[in-house]
Amino acid sequence: MFGFEKIKKNFFLYSIEKALHTKVGRDVILKKFEEKVYESFFSEENQLPKVQLKKYQWVRAFVRQLIKNFDKNYISQDVFKKTIYTLGLNNFFKSENSEAEKARTRFKEKYGTEPPLFITISPTQKCNLKCIGCYASSSPQTGKSLPASIVDRILKEAYEEFGNRFLVISGGEPLLYSSEGKTLFDYWQQYNDVFCIFYTNGTLINKQVAEKLAKLGNAFPQISVEGFEKETDERRGKGVFKRILKAMENLREAGVPFAVSVTATTKNLPLLLTDEFYQFWFEEQGASYMWIFQLMPIGRGKNVFDLMPSPEQRVMLYRKWEELLEKGYPIADFWNSGPLANGCIAFGRPNGYFYIDWNGYITPCVFIPYYVDNIYDLYKEGKTLADAWNNLFFRNGREWQKEYGYPYSKNAKNWLMPCAIRDNYHTFRTKICTPDVKPENQEAKEAMNSEEYYQKLVEYDKQLEALTLPIWQNEYLKTEKSEASNNSKMAA
Repeated sequence: MFGFEKIKKNFFLYSIEKALHTKVGRDVILKKFEEKVYESFFSEENQLPKVQLKKYQWVRAFVRQLIKNFDKNYISQDVFKKTIYTLGLNNFFKSENSEAEKARTRFKEKYGTEPPLFITISPTQKCNLKCIGCYASSSPQTGKSLPASIVDRILKEAYEEFGNRFLVISGGEPLLYSSEGKTLFDYWQQYNDVFCIFYTNGTLINKQVAEKLAKLGNAFPQISVEGFEKETDERRGKGVFKRILKAMENLREAGVPFAVSVTATTKNLPLLLTDEFYQFWFEEQGASYMWIFQLMPIGRGKNVFDLMPSPEQRVMLYRKWEELLEKGYPIADFWNSGPLANGCIAFGRPNGYFYIDWNGYITPCVFIPYYVDNIYDLYKEGKTLADAWNNLFFRNGREWQKEYGYPYSKNAKNWLMPCAIRDNYHTFRTKICTPDVKPENQEAKEAMNSEEYYQKLVEYDKQLEALTLPIWQNEYLKTEKSEASNNSKMAA
């Protein structure tokens, strides 16, 4: 079932599967598993020890949290096994003879580099909430959607041409998507060997939806919160927090793992610096992991620069992330956790992604609202997603990523400032953008044409560099393997 014979041939996946069925001796199994994970990370050449340490700590925390939730009956056995198959076997430990790897090999032979690991698609702009600072500028019950015929083709190309077995769906509110008689549940069933995460406000996850997700076993909610009730309702609307807790209860009862997604702002930052916040979502609510997205001042966020965490506050968040990772909480901050991903993952780089929104605009990242290609025009011209991936705008971005240190962390400049647009705005405007780059909406156009906006982000980057470069140089570039090993043992 779920490729179990292949799982048995992989030490890592078999160890996790075996740990599910026994509590006697589980500590020994997990210790051996963690030792092998540690060895695999530190056996990679040209990688900084502390970078590898962070990756090891995250994987260890992730597996431990999953098993903890499994023991609490928050994750069903069938869903856990399906996760081992879709996430583990099809993504982390791919078989060389699989159709996915064959596709990736064909792509590399044609273009000289590997395809992106996944795409992110927002099939609809519609949302039943109206959150302050929403990057998508979503509106209640209104907005555009991609027709199912286009979504069909996008997913088919990602699956067959890129060899993707990982998919991210954003929005808008994904659970509102419906076109030509199809919803996302139809796609999750069609691509049942793909591991999918979808970002949702959670308010539409009733018992029936949770049970459908449990039956599928390959689509997992990433539920957005701002803090506790006060912070969440203040940004997302009165009563939303209680609806989120009910959604999580429904998911726990159905045995479906979920993550928590937090937008960090100056308003909720004091709470994000406390242990109480993380204990609540992990220990009491049963989150399996957490994302932190710092508010990006584009979309309605353009007018709320004061909500974006300051450089000093961002460093405080980074230090808190380090502390929490050592304590065993699987948390990833899209900006502060640059070492986990070897820097920026946009522009369709290997092990990275690109983004397609409800208008069909193909952008380098969810947080980069600029594009060259539109999926409708692309398909009318008989082209494919690979043609968009290969445009000069995207190639410039990937070239900058290489210069910045990917894929060899020993050459990295500063992965505590990994983002092309937010952390390196001057470079983005002068070296990455091409003359044919277009804004995806009016807010993005205003940002591109605003000298004030330019100066604010450039000054932000200068201040951030002054704070983070010493950390990168002294704590990453100068850290030896022996020191990282000692840190790992202390954190165990």
